[in-house]
Amino acid sequence: MDTFRQLADYQLDVLKEIGNIGAGHAATALSTLLDKPVDMLVPKVMVLPFEEIPEIVGGAEEVVLAIFLRVVGDAPGNMFFILNLESAKRMLFSLIGMELSESGDYTELEISALNEIGNILAGSYLSSLADFTRLSMFPTVPSLAIDMAGAILSYGLLQFGEMGDQALLIDTKFLEGNEEVQGNFFLIPDPESFGKLFAALGVEAHESTDDH
Repeated sequence: MDTFRQLADYQLDVLKEIGNIGAGHAATALSTLLDKPVDMLVPKVMVLPFEEIPEIVGGAEEVVLAIFLRVVGDAPGNMFFILNLESAKRMLFSLIGMELSESGDYTELEISALNEIGNILAGSYLSSLADFTRLSMFPTVPSLAIDMAGAILSYGLLQFGEMGDQALLIDTKFLEGNEEVQGNFFLIPDPESFGKLFAALGVEAHESTDDH
């Protein structure tokens, strides 16, 4: 189904604005949590087919760190926040001052910190989307996995059941001092949720055609 593959510029503008507001909320929450200034940018927002997600994060065999959760409420779906391992290390070090051990293994404290960051991001983006759409949307408790991107998405399919065939990508950049960390945030609405989201935003979920 290619209904959402091509959106008009103004539709992507709405989605980018939602992403920017969510990033602002997340930066404020992280700054409060860490007691230091944190800036976040949303350089790009796009809608892409589910099967193209691995390409965006470096390929199906690229080992990545993913924080994923289920979205419940009026427009259910799934969320993934995916970082390559180098970005995950930089984020832990620049935001929290944690350096990974030589083995590259994550301690319980580091995993807890990453989950908390994922939770803040998910909550911030969802509350921004909920404010715009007036739909009720809540994140469940996040899970964290380190594996090949293709395996993580397959595991998500097993855990959550059938996913929608379209994903909303919100590029996310964290800036703290001179450090920059880039991650990819994916919202994958259930098949019936995408149209509901666009209807609630007041935009048609296909290329606009003027009849007047």
